[in-house]
Amino acid sequence: MRLVFWVAAVIFVADQVVKYLVVHILDLAFVGAIDVFPPYLNLRMAWNYGINFGLFAQASDSVRWVLIAVALVISAGVLWWIRKDPPGRWGLVAAGLLVGGALGNVVDRVIYGAVADFLNMSCCGIENPYAFNIADISIFAGALGLILFTSEKKAP
Repeated sequence: MRLVFWVAAVIFVADQVVKYLVVHILDLAFVGAIDVFPPYLNLRMAWNYGINFGLFAQASDSVRWVLIAVALVISAGVLWWIRKDPPGRWGLVAAGLLVGGALGNVVDRVIYGAVADFLNMSCCGIENPYAFNIADISIFAGALGLILFTSEKKAP
């Protein structure tokens, strides 16, 4: 379990530090866009009030608190699950990635009222209209890792 907490802490801190730099130091919230390595990597400020791709992004403040609660319940559920039935090392890393990313986005919702997304990547003539952040990458990688690196025990 110690590995889970270390991975989660590193992801959480990295996510929050980068978001602070991008939103406040680079002032992306005001500037709106910064081309870093176009079209492959750009910074595009997007406040996500919903879930992936802006789904459920109603203006209701209650949606924000429901999404916070869901993220906390999922994080607690993952921690309970892996404590009850510990996976291997990579499963623990995956759980840490998921929990750290989820908590990073929870803090955004509490502080800003929305998740600060800013990474935008396009390639090969296809322009990606969506933005994401380190927490989103971590959640995706963690969920995929939990699928790949945990398995049900076979019945005797």
